[in-house]
Amino acid sequence: METNSQSEFEPVYRWVIVAASALMLGVGMGMLLNSLSVFYIPLNEEFGWQRGSVSLINLFAMLGLAAGGIVMGRLADRTSTRRVALVGSIVLGLCIFGASRAEALWQFYLLFTLAGFFGGGALFVPLLANVGNWFTSGAGLALGIASAGQALGQGGVPYGIAILIGNMGWRGALGTMGVVSLIGLTLLALLIRQPPRPNSETRAVTTPGNTATDEQEHIVLPTNLVIAWLGIAVLFCCICMSLPLMHLVPLVQDRGFPLEDAGSVIFVMLIAAIIGRIAFGKLADMIGALRAYWIASAWQTVLVFGFIQIETLDTFYIFAIIYGFGYAGVMIGILVCVRILTPFSRRASALGLVLVFAWLGHGIGPYMGGFLFDRTGDYTFTYGAAALAGLINFILVAPLYFTFTRRRAAQAFAKA
Repeated sequence: METNSQSEFEPVYRWVIVAASALMLGVGMGMLLNSLSVFYIPLNEEFGWQRGSVSLINLFAMLGLAAGGIVMGRLADRTSTRRVALVGSIVLGLCIFGASRAEALWQFYLLFTLAGFFGGGALFVPLLANVGNWFTSGAGLALGIASAGQALGQGGVPYGIAILIGNMGWRGALGTMGVVSLIGLTLLALLIRQPPRPNSETRAVTTPGNTATDEQEHIVLPTNLVIAWLGIAVLFCCICMSLPLMHLVPLVQDRGFPLEDAGSVIFVMLIAAIIGRIAFGKLADMIGALRAYWIASAWQTVLVFGFIQIETLDTFYIFAIIYGFGYAGVMIGILVCVRILTPFSRRASALGLVLVFAWLGHGIGPYMGGFLFDRTGDYTFTYGAAALAGLINFILVAPLYFTFTRRRAAQAFAKA
């Protein structure tokens, strides 16, 4: 009876959900998170805009994502992930296409804010929360695969746009991606379904080394405390993470390499991140989400400053692979931490709230990097600031892990 019950809750269609979500996150988040990195120099050449001003486009997109994640996460909890994702797909495609006709910075700011709020906000939180809810066990691996699609998009979309810019200019590249996003994402959204509801909020989690139930896990710490604690850590984590995502391409170009080569470096980094997200998702299932997050945080913090020491293209490729594999575990760690530490009925909403801080960090980091570059003419302070932010995140995660571990042990002792 137990086997039948589990198979009913985990039908084969869950892997269709994972695949469709991975592709949607690849296209949608690839456009929003760091495709702008290949537009710094083209926009500077046409309009004379400095990197700090162009980086503000990304900041507005992330602010839209932060607010949209809360609203769309709650809508997905109350209505349907498919409906929310359909709206996001249409709005995102139209906004990207509209940006190809923009003539002023405020138009980019407005369009990318709308794309972040109604587009990215409707995709990232609802889709990932939905993926996690389809799995009673092995959710870390499933989320890792879905998140790996995002990593592929974050590398593949900027690289593809760099090629398109070389052939049809930045307007043609944006227009093409707008049409591709509109059609492709809308078709994929039609595949999204809600998971069958479990019989109880206390279904067992049977991942290796973890015999607790979801109910036992999420009552160890109050949900609001988890959201606040994770959120503050994630803010600094994403400042660290976003700086190389947005400023690696111009850094490589500043070393004298053409745009396509620079775009290929971040593409290689995010190919490595695909493997890293799957590996760290599995690691989270094996050793726990907080431990996996801690390891990935240390990885990116130690290595991020190394980018400015590199002078040759081959070394950029090698270092990008090493850095990309480890930094990728940060985002999957966040996703699995939220899933484990919050109740089933609040996961999309809780994830949306935590990701407010993540998207804020993703907006602040690139702007801070562009601002520091404009003031110094060099990326030393930019990447130094990234390392400092990563260190703060690492320090914040440590007490969360030890507090959670102590309270869970005390709870288990009291019940025994």
